[in-house]
Amino acid sequence: MKKLINNIRKLSLGVLGLGIGLLFAIPASAETLTVYTAVEAEDLKRYATAFNEDHPDIKIRWVRDSTGIVTAKLLAEKNNPRADVIWGLAATSLMLLQSEGMLQSYSPKGLGKLDTKFRDSANPPSWTGMDAWIAAVCVNTVEAKRYNLPIPTSWMDLTDPVYKGHLVMPNPNSSGTGFLDVSSWLQIYGKLGGWQFMDNLHENIAWYTHSGSKPCKQAARGETPIGISFAFRGAKSKAAGAPLEIVLPKEGVGWDMEATAIMKGTKKLSAAQKLVDWSITKKANKLYNQGYAVVAYPGIAKPVKYFPAGILEAMIDNDFEFAAVNRKSILGEWQKRYDAKSEAK
Repeated sequence: MKKLINNIRKLSLGVLGLGIGLLFAIPASAETLTVYTAVEAEDLKRYATAFNEDHPDIKIRWVRDSTGIVTAKLLAEKNNPRADVIWGLAATSLMLLQSEGMLQSYSPKGLGKLDTKFRDSANPPSWTGMDAWIAAVCVNTVEAKRYNLPIPTSWMDLTDPVYKGHLVMPNPNSSGTGFLDVSSWLQIYGKLGGWQFMDNLHENIAWYTHSGSKPCKQAARGETPIGISFAFRGAKSKAAGAPLEIVLPKEGVGWDMEATAIMKGTKKLSAAQKLVDWSITKKANKLYNQGYAVVAYPGIAKPVKYFPAGILEAMIDNDFEFAAVNRKSILGEWQKRYDAKSEAK
């Protein structure tokens, strides 16, 4: 696990409520798959439409929310699973579900074409990766100038009292981005140093969101000067005209993979396998690359406009096993210390 980043660096640089069902115009006789996801909402129709071009006999009913909420829902449904497929959830979450015996092992067609690090190491694998998403800081340059705030260059800069009340970040219990931030800080600074950093950061936090993209969206709208979010959300907002500077703190940034798996016990295994087969195709990876700088299919990634330079070099040597094994205790400690500033759900 800890060596995953070293392999991803070899790739070419380029480039979320639950219960919402989005059905698309395909034959009434088509089989319907319930797919749990944390993919950005605006991307779901595009993915389903492309899939249905090749498989018009299968409908997708999306059930979407932030990573932490989807993960908690899946765990709560362990003894009575409702999802058929998980398409676009953090690999660390899927590792947790795998440890609970909730995933159906399957080798999708074309598996050998993927970078080998974008898959579970078991044979057959329990999950396959789609793309990597990377933490970043979104700074609204207009608002920063208004409040006379310097552009931060490091995580530690954000603990300076000058930023008090001007920072927003995701709650890691709700957001995969929030969790990758917290787990990366514990790796960068060590256990004691990481919690001390978060204590100091908390003093400057205005509120915690329940979505990983929301802090950057709020910064883009001028609702906060600075949002701790992820790089591709910043790039999308900047491309839409927002006055953002996307900062990669010099200590390094956390990251995770979006990944796909079949739920054990699905009564629609054949259709689920077709969806997972399609999810690792070159066609699917080209769609992922519209927002992500690193994708699972080698040679696909092309530059994404406004993506910050040096992103591969900034990605820490992430210990995914540490994050998955310690997830429950990390989230419990964070909740106890900081949850009072979280937005209402």
